[in-house]
Order: sequence, then C-alpha cells, then structure tokens
Amino acid sequence: MSFSTKKVANLDMYATTTNDTFESTVPSLEENALFEEPAIKIIPKLGKSYIGFKEAVAFKESRGNYKIVNQYGYMGKYQFGKGTLNLIGIHDAKLFLETPELQEAAFYANASRNKWILIRDIARFSGKTINGIEITESGILAAAHLAGPGSVKKYLRSWGANSFSDAFGTTIGYYIKRFGGYDTSFIQPDRKAKAIVDRA
Repeated sequence: MSFSTKKVANLDMYATTTNDTFESTVPSLEENALFEEPAIKIIPKLGKSYIGFKEAVAFKESRGNYKIVNQYGYMGKYQFGKGTLNLIGIHDAKLFLETPELQEAAFYANASRNKWILIRDIARFSGKTINGIEITESGILAAAHLAGPGSVKKYLRSWGANSFSDAFGTTIGYYIKRFGGYDTSFIQPDRKAKAIVDRA
C-alpha cells in the first residue's frame, strides 16, 4: 500500500510537538565512539636484521623510491651510480630502474663484494671507536655503499683522519654511526658478486 498525500494517509496522528521527548535505540556519535574498536595498524618491525639494514639504507638514500634518479645521476632505491652497477653486472640503466627485484639483487651483490674487499678491516676495526663512533660491520658496509670500499679503508686505517663526504655533505663517519649494529651476517663475502634475477 502507498500513500500519495497527507490527507489520504491521515498522518496527523503521527505529528509531534516541540515538547515531545523521544527515546532512541540508536547510539549517538559520541556514544558510538565509546564502543568502537580501534583500528589495528600493522607496522612491521624490521629491527636490526639484514632486511632492517637494507631498508634503513634505502630510506636514507631515496625514501625507498625505486624509480628516482637524483641530480647527479644516481639511480633507484639505493642510489647506485653506473660505475658500481657495471661492477656487479648491470649495464642497462632503464631495465634497472624498472625492475625492483634487480635493484634488491644489486644491493646484496654490492654489499657482498664490499664485504669481501673489507673483510680484514671489518675484523680489525669492529668494536673499536673512531671519533667517538663505535665501528661495526654493518656501519662499515653502509659507509662502503656511500663512498666505496677504498674510501672506507682509508678512513679506518687513518683512524678517521682521512674522511670522505658525498656531494650532499654526508660523511663516512655519519653512515658508520647511523647504520651501526645491524646483523649483516646474512651477507656472504664474494669478490665476483653479480646481481642476478631469476626470471623463470
């Protein structure tokens, strides 16, 4: 049944006055807020693991952006230069920028190669303090990512007197401190490390 007008429906009996009080079974917004369950936010805790290490470096380098190229030509999530990419077997910059898996493989290969080059220095200087900074393997590997393993050797062997800073003023000491204490035992030293992505 449907009604077309008030007269036909005789809705007068449902009319209210301003003095009428109503009881509601639907909670108000304020009442509803009391019973709402807070949304569960899942934030992964990467801690001091290898994944935590590489993601911390990536955040510092590019805020984790795979596609970025800075004004100096450094590319991708970890801001690699073409020379370093060539050393680890990557010769196609466009493919590199378009392939996140290749960038992840490049980070590991570069860290593996740097660890092989710096293995004696890691053993000699880990646990020591240079310029008030505790030296750790992860700090050394992060600094090698920034400045190259040769510059890190010079820094360590000069006890911090021979330093390096990049075009933005970031120093080896800063990277050693900022990225110290991560577990990088997952990275195996390999002189001939290459970035390989299985496309099967």
